[in-house]
Amino acid sequence: MSQQECLFCKIIKREIPGEIVYEDDQVLAFNDIAPQAPTHILVIPKTHITTLNDIEESQQALVGRLTYIAAKLAKERGFAEDGYRVVMNCNEQGGQTVYHIHLHLMGGRHFTWPAG
Repeated sequence: MSQQECLFCKIIKREIPGEIVYEDDQVLAFNDIAPQAPTHILVIPKTHITTLNDIEESQQALVGRLTYIAAKLAKERGFAEDGYRVVMNCNEQGGQTVYHIHLHLMGGRHFTWPAG
């Protein structure tokens, strides 16, 4: 899939709607349309990176920023102390369905392992 066809790139460009909860010059965060928890936010880089396997060395800080923003959002929403789940999927067998890296921030319920 090309960057022009990427669902998340279209949300970044405001070509399709997204319920945006955070934005800065590098990162966008929005509510997942099929939430798996009371709070389920997708945190994405504004730079198109297809999978975790495609991250370049120069993008380490950007990818780390996704985690920082997820923790910040968890604190702001009041569930950081109780706990939350952060997930990134890679490729088909890893459960990736949109090929633009994204971090799932889920909170507001008890999680078990394995995922459930």
